[in-house]
Amino acid sequence: MTGIQILLITGVLMITLYFFQRMKKAVFSVVLVTLMGIVAILLILQPELTNQIAHKIGVGRGADLVFYICILIFWYVVMRLYARIRKLEEHITELIRHQAIANAKVDPTDSLETKQVR
Repeated sequence: MTGIQILLITGVLMITLYFFQRMKKAVFSVVLVTLMGIVAILLILQPELTNQIAHKIGVGRGADLVFYICILIFWYVVMRLYARIRKLEEHITELIRHQAIANAKVDPTDSLETKQVR
């Protein structure tokens, strides 16, 4: 095993463990990250496997295949984060709207006629 393989495997394990600690209740995400971690470690230990897979699906090199897959994963993550931010913005807007309505003070002596006189 080379030094870079040790470094990469250590990084994958650390990221996977960190994710487990943060997302204990999200079963689907934990399973997905576990599978990704296993595949990453397998491909780190056997880099020629990426070349074989790449040639079978019509990509020139294994490194290119890994790069393309990383781009797809990145786009997926960005779209998920964007959707989550939009949902949070809408939720915050609703909360602020309800709070503003609840905190609005109506002066019963202030009628439409007195507003026109002023």
